[in-house]
Amino acid sequence: MKTRSALAAILISVGATAVHASSDDAWSEFRTEVDKACVSAAKGLIEKGEALVDPFGSESYGLAVVSGKAVGAKMTISAICVFDKKTKKAEIGGEIPGDRLMVKTGK
Repeated sequence: MKTRSALAAILISVGATAVHASSDDAWSEFRTEVDKACVSAAKGLIEKGEALVDPFGSESYGLAVVSGKAVGAKMTISAICVFDKKTKKAEIGGEIPGDRLMVKTGK
């Protein structure tokens, strides 16, 4: 009986580790997806944008701030991005001047 209990405990432990690992992988994939979608959505506003992605977003949306050089200007700007988790579509808000939202760019 002790052997069965020990074996069950080991299997539960291994299963929990696998679920946690796949969950971490899923969140990492989510962040990558939001990053790519938001940087792409900001291309008309920001050259070579970099996204600072909220690690989990809200219940319905991925959230990020995209920053970089404004298209056609020498100033740094940022824009808020929302990524619909269902439709996988990203939308960008208006331009926020760099002196209003301090974000360090450069990975």
